[in-house]
Amino acid sequence: MRSPIFVALDTPDLERAKAIATRVRAHVGGIKLGLEFFMANGRHGVHEMADIGLPIFLDLKFHDIPNTVAKAVQALRPLEPAILTVHAAGGRAMLEDAKAAAPTGTKVVAVTMLTSLDGDDMASIGLRPDPHEQVMRLTELAKSAGVDGIVCSGEEVKAAHAIWKDGFFVVPGVRPADGHHGDQKRVVTPRQALDHGASILVVGRPITQAQDPDLAAREIEATL
Repeated sequence: MRSPIFVALDTPDLERAKAIATRVRAHVGGIKLGLEFFMANGRHGVHEMADIGLPIFLDLKFHDIPNTVAKAVQALRPLEPAILTVHAAGGRAMLEDAKAAAPTGTKVVAVTMLTSLDGDDMASIGLRPDPHEQVMRLTELAKSAGVDGIVCSGEEVKAAHAIWKDGFFVVPGVRPADGHHGDQKRVVTPRQALDHGASILVVGRPITQAQDPDLAAREIEATL
């Protein structure tokens, strides 16, 4: 069985991304590439990373009018990503159109609340200062819109899993028990996230900034 750990390679440096992915490939289940990587390296860079032989999670978090998002997803079809993200806050029509435009084998997952936000941040943008309530509302929306799953923090995944038994749950912001939180505010350990229903875990800096990325990936995998 493939590891549930997807390593987040948030770097514009293609050679560095390839080097880390090659080192840790035996102990992770896939590679997450975000905006920083994609804006620097584009489709060519994604193809180069895919050649390493791990599933690609393209984390571009589309959020626009439904037609624009559908066309953006269609433009990515040749890359055949294993997973891609859209923002749940884009609404039902956008979610439906994104899923309809995606390749058959691609999981479309809706980002609920960024793990860098807390209650104060939510109040500042006009939302109720309750991340849990907002994540549950957007989980219900994503489920009814027909996408494959959601992105949520480890604090909410247990409740989200309870209302969507066969959903696909991506949990970022996981940190080893002795790890630094960085700019993440709602974090859990990888073991806790998996126990609460996570399908995959996104781990970035604890692996990519370790002195020995392969050892760091193996140590996290061992806790699972």
